[in-house]
Amino acid sequence: MRKRSHRLRAAHAVAAAAVLTVAGCSTAGGGASGDTGARASAKPTPEWDTSPESIVAVGDSITRGFDACAVLTDCPEVSWATGSDAAVDSLAVRLLGAGGAAQHSWNHAVTGARMRDLKAQMDKAVVHRPELVAIMAGANDACRASTAEMTSVADFRSQFQDALKTLRQTLPKTQVYVSSVPNLKRLWSEGRTNALGKQIWKLGICPSMLGDADALDGAATARRETVQARVVAYNKVLADVCAKDRRCRFDHDAVFDYRFGTQQLSHWDWFHPSRNGQARLAEIAYRTVTAATP
Repeated sequence: MRKRSHRLRAAHAVAAAAVLTVAGCSTAGGGASGDTGARASAKPTPEWDTSPESIVAVGDSITRGFDACAVLTDCPEVSWATGSDAAVDSLAVRLLGAGGAAQHSWNHAVTGARMRDLKAQMDKAVVHRPELVAIMAGANDACRASTAEMTSVADFRSQFQDALKTLRQTLPKTQVYVSSVPNLKRLWSEGRTNALGKQIWKLGICPSMLGDADALDGAATARRETVQARVVAYNKVLADVCAKDRRCRFDHDAVFDYRFGTQQLSHWDWFHPSRNGQARLAEIAYRTVTAATP
């Protein structure tokens, strides 16, 4: 973390005590004629630096660029967080420039990862001693074979807390950007318009939400609403836990609220983000990280 400090000039006391105010800081000097008094005042390290110089990304398939370039394949070069693709203009490139991103950003996300896997990813992240860690995780906790297999809200909370604790034990001043879990129900409603996408979904992509994609009966509707409610609960956990860490920023559901259309979906599976979708995620992250206030 870069520290910025300013030293006040020495003030000469004449006759009696004098008070000099500079840039909102007060310095007093007093004594007999000819005495000098000086006090150096350092500006506290800001709780949030809008221009971090190194980034590690952790999370799941979205952060790996899965299905953005080829079917059922990771494509980290288009990752919203650390990718090099100019069309995406990733968070790392926006903050560090292309050269800086190549040298000072790392992607430890793993396709298929759940929140329980985030702690192990943090163990890898801290090795780089990044100034910012970007997190997007939780979709796979809701995307299970059935709603009964979804990660409980309590377990999700404890796993996220453990991951942050792992980071803080080594890097107490590293900043954290936390993305909300995407709106899976909207992705279903958009992707189900494509026949090819629905065939890919049958391979096992998020069956709790995408299974029997055309079914609109009461049971199917209730199943999707259960998944959606769990995602909402996960996002509340992310917001609550992040709020307790002064160097953590949650996107305030910006990713969840974003109205993804078919242009933002992979044309390989009509579920994961396309290059365009990755670029939109990068925009949201950049706005959150560089905002003057949370």
